[in-house]
Amino acid sequence: MNSKVVRNLFTAVLILILLAAAWIWWQDSKRSAALQKQEAAYEQKLGFGSIPGKPAPDFTLTNENGQTVSLHQFQGKVVVLQFMDPECTDICPVVSQELVDADIMGPLKSNVVFVAVNVNQYHAKPSELRAFSKAHGLSNLSNWYFVTGSTSQLQKVWHDYGIYVKPTRTGDVEHGSYYYFIDPSGKERYLAPATNDKATISDWSQAIAFYSERLM
Repeated sequence: MNSKVVRNLFTAVLILILLAAAWIWWQDSKRSAALQKQEAAYEQKLGFGSIPGKPAPDFTLTNENGQTVSLHQFQGKVVVLQFMDPECTDICPVVSQELVDADIMGPLKSNVVFVAVNVNQYHAKPSELRAFSKAHGLSNLSNWYFVTGSTSQLQKVWHDYGIYVKPTRTGDVEHGSYYYFIDPSGKERYLAPATNDKATISDWSQAIAFYSERLM
């Protein structure tokens, strides 16, 4: 094979490589633009926001089945962290449905866990958390953890995550409800305020799946 043929082949291969690289770059740019557009839509409609990637405060509590659960044990997975009341009949059932629907919308089970911290110190028994989980379909999720502990243990977690909790004289509690999205390295990445609007359950479920996949 003479040198001219070799040069022509080399040039042709180089052109193909450059074209392939340009196509990959174009596809990545399109995907990145689409993700940014979707993220902006969720920020505007649901209040999602990115937060500094500081380490999520660790905790060790007891889940609805009486097992010890620590946040750090989930490193390597995406954690969707919530704060819920097992006696709540307002926002918590809506959040529960959002999590159930998000779980069945994609292959999240092996890469994402849903963790909820109890905010009701008057109803802190694992059996009460288990009853709530069963009533709202959460116990069917293999990646679901509803955790509780002593009042002092729970108060520390509420404080660490800035969750407003106010017990009332009737034994009920007023509480804030937020989604924290924690990446596989254990750092906080996204935050969103939950609502009791049943009309947006589908939007929230899609957003939970979207942000979870973003962090994988």
